[in-house]
Amino acid sequence: MPAMGGLSLYLIQRLIVLLLCLVQRLNPSLAYSLKNCSISYSNDTLADVVLHCSERKLVTVPDDIPRDASVVYLWYNQLEQINRDDFRDLSKLRILWLDTNQIAHVDNGSFIHLVALTRLHMAFNKLTDLTGNLFQGLSNLTMLDLSSNNIQSIHTSAFQSLSRLETVILDSNNLQQVVAIQPILQLPLIQKLSIRDNQFPSFQTKDLLLNAPSSLKVLDVSDNDKFDKFSITTEIFPHLEMIDLSRCGHVAGWKWDIPDKTLLRNITQLYFSYPLIAFEEIRKVLQSLDSLMHLRLNYMEKWINKGLLATVCKIPTLKKLDLHWSKVPNISVKLVTCSQLSELDLSSTSMTELSKGSIRLMKQLRFLTLETNLLTKVPDDIRTLSSLEILNIGDNIISELSCEDFTNTTRLRELDLHTNHIAKLDRCVFQSLNDLKVLDMSNNLLWTLGGVFKIGLKKLEFLDLSNNILLILEKGDFQSLGSLKHLDVVWKHKAFDGSSNLGNLTVPFPFEFENKFTYLQQLENLTIYFISDSFKGHQPNYYKDFFHLKSMKVLTVICEGYHTCFPFDIPSEMLQAMKHLEDFTAENFYISAPDVDTFQYNRQLKSLTIRQTDLSDLDPGLFQPMPHLQVLDFSESKIKSLDFLFQADLSALRCLKLSDNEITVINEMVFQFLPALTYLDLKNNPFTCDCSNAGFIQWVKNNNQTQVVNAYEYTCSFPRAEQGHKLLDFDIQFCWMDVSFFCFISSTCLVVLTLLASFIYHFLRWQLAYAYHLFRAFLYDSRRRKAGAQHRYDAFISYNVHDEAWVYQEMLPALEGEQGWRLCLHHRDFQPASVCSTNRRMCWSCCFWRRSRPTSCLLTTA
Repeated sequence: MPAMGGLSLYLIQRLIVLLLCLVQRLNPSLAYSLKNCSISYSNDTLADVVLHCSERKLVTVPDDIPRDASVVYLWYNQLEQINRDDFRDLSKLRILWLDTNQIAHVDNGSFIHLVALTRLHMAFNKLTDLTGNLFQGLSNLTMLDLSSNNIQSIHTSAFQSLSRLETVILDSNNLQQVVAIQPILQLPLIQKLSIRDNQFPSFQTKDLLLNAPSSLKVLDVSDNDKFDKFSITTEIFPHLEMIDLSRCGHVAGWKWDIPDKTLLRNITQLYFSYPLIAFEEIRKVLQSLDSLMHLRLNYMEKWINKGLLATVCKIPTLKKLDLHWSKVPNISVKLVTCSQLSELDLSSTSMTELSKGSIRLMKQLRFLTLETNLLTKVPDDIRTLSSLEILNIGDNIISELSCEDFTNTTRLRELDLHTNHIAKLDRCVFQSLNDLKVLDMSNNLLWTLGGVFKIGLKKLEFLDLSNNILLILEKGDFQSLGSLKHLDVVWKHKAFDGSSNLGNLTVPFPFEFENKFTYLQQLENLTIYFISDSFKGHQPNYYKDFFHLKSMKVLTVICEGYHTCFPFDIPSEMLQAMKHLEDFTAENFYISAPDVDTFQYNRQLKSLTIRQTDLSDLDPGLFQPMPHLQVLDFSESKIKSLDFLFQADLSALRCLKLSDNEITVINEMVFQFLPALTYLDLKNNPFTCDCSNAGFIQWVKNNNQTQVVNAYEYTCSFPRAEQGHKLLDFDIQFCWMDVSFFCFISSTCLVVLTLLASFIYHFLRWQLAYAYHLFRAFLYDSRRRKAGAQHRYDAFISYNVHDEAWVYQEMLPALEGEQGWRLCLHHRDFQPASVCSTNRRMCWSCCFWRRSRPTSCLLTTA
């Protein structure tokens, strides 16, 4: 434990740091433990510094935000105001999230130093007014979100400095008049404005006095339930392309006032939902738009039943029609004349069938969504759509597929059949889909593939067969999938013959390994989900099939269940061929620490994760073959000490995660063996708050390289008196004093004092007594002098009894008779029970002197 020298060194170090801080504020990206935030770890040293300060119950902006932070999350806190200096040094900040706080006031110029900021999010706060200089300095801001505040007024110069602003979101505020948005429309690069759910009684361009036409392209005025009119009578929106009028108006509806169709000549997208506009008015709207390409009609059953789609289908420019959540019986019948469509969305319309012939004439249809309906089979009309490229029939109740379902959809690139009741597949189902790249058949009831992937599908890259109950697979079941890059499937046997380009594979159940990976030599990412206690009969050489995985870079093994997957194991031979392995993860897999030779062939390993395992008997030799290891995650692994790091060569390690372990005491010297460490996670460990952790506490607070994540939230578990207290609040100052040295000094001083007192008492006690009384006499005489008192005697005569005759016969006549002095004599002036007049203390001193010295003494006073 450090002695007094250590304390001096500590004080010197603190002084140096303080002096450096006075010259330049030290604030590197991963340089210290932040009190209220944490920095996301990234393997890329050049990546943006992302700071997480969310959900910390903060009432002020933290003062230790790194100066080079690029993204800061401060949402879900209790900030009430933003002060002018809160973001003073964050000149590199690009994205700032302040959502969901209590911010009611922002000092003018609070963002003036955020010269690089491009996105500012302040939704769900309590702002009421946007003042003139509120956004001063944000010259590079492109996106501003102020939704869900209580904004009632906007100063005319509030957005004046935001010359690059493109998107403004003011949803769910309390704006009363449309003139309030005039400063936004004057921005030179404004593209999108969302003002839904405000208190506008109408939207009329005659109320807007702009110096020049606006560059606005997207206008969202939805959810304004007080709307009675939407009017564009002046040419201020020459570039407007999209208007969202969903849920606008009231029971009586609202009026569309666009007298000149050329004012909306560029409108390509229009959104409506709920019939809050009169039927005739909406027809008027649709007939006035000559360039409309995308129309959304959600929850519009009332007007669709009245024949609205007849008008819709007459729009010659219309290419995309979105009718989801419009639950109209036989809705497809009403689309017969919409032959010009290229995209059609009929999801969530509760259809039980797509009426035959209803979309047959849509020869240009490329995208069709029938998701979340009650279809029991693939609609017949799909067979006629030779132009179809993307088809989504997921989340229905289709039980089987026939060979005719996709006969003519030869251009199909994406097919989604997830969450149906498909139990089996015929060999010919997909044989015509030569351009298919994505196929999702997850969450079905498949128990066999029927050889469907033995032919065709030469270009398939993504296949998801997860959450099925595949029981029967044959050799070469995937042999035709030569372009496959990602596969999520339950499998066994020689199913992957021919899938040589597969790059990502997920296997979510126990299987036999023999000859599984023979044809997967390009596989780079393998995830295996095991079920515990299911390998009792596995073959001794099960791992030999892994010899073919020579391109493997990421291997993940996860055991699902309450116990580890013992007796299954990963010997070094299993990983022998994986010379390029960079990332290995094992969760709830091992019953104890892996063998020391497990990774002896994997010298390129950069990330090692072993979680939910008992690593208390870990051999440091495990790390010997890993010179490039950068990330080590041993969370939830019953580790009690970091001593294993003393013997491990981990000079390249940058990230160490040891959360949820049993670490109580940490020797800070261990971090000298981790020179590259920049990220350390030790949360949820039972720390001891006493001097045994003093060095670690000091290191956490003062090191200038490693970020100890959430260190200021670490709590004490021992001793009992400190339970619940914060680890870094523990006072370590007294720990730097050496108790033994203190005891030595104290006992030495006591011994020396005792010897000195004994010597003085034996040899000098009378001298000290005399000096004491003499000193008292001096003080008394001094006080008398200051008071102006007169002396009764001029001198005191101290003499031996043998000199008494001479004093009386010779000395007294000469001094009192001839000189006129008044002498104080012991035998004459000291009477029994008397005092020595006004100079009593001096007389006592002299009398004491007389008894102690057998010589005469003459004392005179002034």
